[in-house]
Amino acid sequence: MNIIMPQLGETVAEGTVTKWYKKVGDAVKVDDTLFDVETDKVSTEIPSPVAGIIAEILVAAGVTAKVGVTLAVIQESGGVTMAPRAIASAAALAAQAATASAPAAAPSRRSLPPVSAGYRLSPVVRRLVAEHDLDIGKITGTGRDGRITREDVTGFMSHGGLASKSPAATPVPTAAAVRPAPALPSAPAWASAAATTLPLNAVRKRVAENVTKSWTTAPHVLQVVEADFYRVDRARRAAGESWKQREGFSLTYLPFVVRALSIALGKFPKLNATFNGDSITLIKRINVGIAVDLNFEGLMVPVVKDVPNKSLPQIAREINDLAQRARSGKLKPDELTEGTYTISNNGAFGTVITAPIINAPQVAVLSTDSVRKKAVVIESAEGDSIAVRPVGVLAQSFDHRAVDGAYSGAFLSELKTIIESRHWPQDLQA
Repeated sequence: MNIIMPQLGETVAEGTVTKWYKKVGDAVKVDDTLFDVETDKVSTEIPSPVAGIIAEILVAAGVTAKVGVTLAVIQESGGVTMAPRAIASAAALAAQAATASAPAAAPSRRSLPPVSAGYRLSPVVRRLVAEHDLDIGKITGTGRDGRITREDVTGFMSHGGLASKSPAATPVPTAAAVRPAPALPSAPAWASAAATTLPLNAVRKRVAENVTKSWTTAPHVLQVVEADFYRVDRARRAAGESWKQREGFSLTYLPFVVRALSIALGKFPKLNATFNGDSITLIKRINVGIAVDLNFEGLMVPVVKDVPNKSLPQIAREINDLAQRARSGKLKPDELTEGTYTISNNGAFGTVITAPIINAPQVAVLSTDSVRKKAVVIESAEGDSIAVRPVGVLAQSFDHRAVDGAYSGAFLSELKTIIESRHWPQDLQA
């Protein structure tokens, strides 16, 4: 069976194999971890879909391959004979790994030690070490199985790590479908003594590419409303202590917003859609992507699928689970696909208003910022009064090619009304 580079996101075209857990000749069982792969959206382990023997490994660790490229071949259980080219493939693997991700040779840079010498490095670490001409043998790895991480390299540099004097080596060219990551330009000479230049990691680089494409393609319009979270806050406080004891995590505002959002999107389907140049596709399923910060090293957007079919407690549990596994690199590939609308949640940092960038080809994105106590006017049959209420800002960026301001404004008004008037304690009992 051919093991191919999986599709790890709707817009992902390639991935980097960062580590192989098996070698040619090893036996594997179903769900045994085969390799780690890193893309713009996720870093995750890929399990074996079958039981058998590793007959060939065609793409070495550290090499970037397009989606659909064959990475390895597994001879399934029931009489195994290795392919004739397996021995040659295995023999060439170390040399391929040693050179595939190295930048072009230059007088001031050196190539990295090969993987076969005991150094298992991600593309990010390889570029960082090569960029600063570091002696990899002097860096202590703190990652899994002693692997050297980006933080190990930057920490080494901050403590005055010395450069190696090894000569540069010439990289080996790869096939069109399998290519090394390009080298980054050096920092200006005048800045090298006073600053540290850090290359973007794979996630940060792809995020930069995606948001730039979205921002320069879609005409973004921002609209903002304030919502009174009094009813939500009252439900959270009433259930908060017992919830945390039972579930092991705090009940935040976010699942309430996601629940309300799914109801509002059902009434405004043009915002639960994708823009296709000269058409707009309205999607019946409401799958909400939640932007998750990766400890300030980028973000990914796991998706809570079919939100209207889930109770508020189910939504809260799934958001927490997805966020935890996103930060630990344990997301499954299909948990990053099929999103129809995205939420960016920055409220924990005390932000007031965030103008988010649309996750194209979606047509809108919502930012939920901090909920703060404010004096508000309360209207009633007896007259107006002033009360202190928890008020939050809901800021939506929308693609003006898909909808106009009136439609977006009506949607935000509906979302605000649901948050302010729904009987939330009943939702928590579901």
